Amino acid sequence: MGFIDNIRNLFRRSTTAEGNAANTASADIPRTGGVFEYPTGTALNVSTVYRCVNMLADSVANLPVQYKRMKGDIFTEDKSSRLHYLLNVQPCGYMSAVDFWQLVVQYMLLRGNAYIVPVYDPFTMDIDRLCLVNPACVSHDTINDTYTVCDVTAGICGVYDEKEILHIKNFSLDGKTGLSTLSFARLTTNTALAGDRETKNRFDNGGNVRGIVSNDSSVRGYGEYQDTELEKTATDLDDRFRAGERIVSLPGQVQFNPISLSSTDMQFLETRKFSVREICRFFGVHPSFVFDDTSNNYKSAEMANVAFLSTTLNPILRKIEKELHRKLVAPTLCCKRKFEFDRTALYACDLDSRVKYQAQTIAAGIYTVNEWRREENKPAVEGGDIVLVSANLKSITEIGKPTTAEPKEPIETQPAEPVTEPNEENGEE
Repeated sequence: MGFIDNIRNLFRRSTTAEGNAANTASADIPRTGGVFEYPTGTALNVSTVYRCVNMLADSVANLPVQYKRMKGDIFTEDKSSRLHYLLNVQPCGYMSAVDFWQLVVQYMLLRGNAYIVPVYDPFTMDIDRLCLVNPACVSHDTINDTYTVCDVTAGICGVYDEKEILHIKNFSLDGKTGLSTLSFARLTTNTALAGDRETKNRFDNGGNVRGIVSNDSSVRGYGEYQDTELEKTATDLDDRFRAGERIVSLPGQVQFNPISLSSTDMQFLETRKFSVREICRFFGVHPSFVFDDTSNNYKSAEMANVAFLSTTLNPILRKIEKELHRKLVAPTLCCKRKFEFDRTALYACDLDSRVKYQAQTIAAGIYTVNEWRREENKPAVEGGDIVLVSANLKSITEIGKPTTAEPKEPIETQPAEPVTEPNEENGEE
């Protein structure tokens, strides 16, 4: 029996808060009534962590992925390609493109690594589907650069070379294996979890006080060596407080000294604010995006949005684009094919910024009116294919040149009528 107990203890999952935070995205999620239930006490139970991860995942999933081919001197999107359907509609048989990219970002942030296995059609040798495998089912040999995958859900099992699998990494120290953001934010998430548990306990027991039961050792019958009786009194007092009693009587010379601090004294509100800011720093998300009660104005909100796009979201998009290009495009076609997220979709709901951007691109001659009308699903108009530019612009070669005035035609003048002096005699002019 001792050997069996040791085996059970070996595979028993840790129940500490640190262990739960490290194994936040555990593959063994319990089921109840056929519905997945995420274990309590994990980092995703912290509202700020959930919001940051969900926001980054949704932001990437909302952007269309464009597969472009070189035609002439420009890249044009190839919507008839099989890759366009896989990247934007249905990568595999059991998942849509939105769910697919959401899971990719979640795996990258929570597990540190996201693995995508391209499956090719044996007859046409085209990509048939993209399988996102669970990182817990992947063993990465960093020395030989091989991946051993055994994921029953995705239907993938085998050993793959580094060039045969798409590996999207989070922050990495060696360039081969990504590290989870939660592994660095473990102390902050544990602090937030401890604060949540303490708040829950205070609401559960109605804010009961805590303290120390003592007595004067000089009183006869309650000497300094009668700890057992004193412990019984403390247990009885604790049970009465837990039962909801607010005023209790103490026997003899027993004294009760409260040691618990109120929520105001412990500054729970300030602690929770500190946790929100710290978690946002780890994920690179501005506190206003997680509904923090910081004072914001229109300018600060606009700058926060720009910083989020340039410093937080764009690096994630570049990682995915380059990994798709590196693994799905042959080296001989490297300069003729590319993958790119359509970042203009970020302003799909900001109508004011979208209209200003469209007007400026038309005035600069980048887009025509009909091109934007097609983007808005509107019919073309007559004359809308003409490239327009602002009338206030001139060529740089014309700067500094004197302007030549056109010769003016001579103006014909009529001869003036003779002026007669007035006749003083008859008063006539």
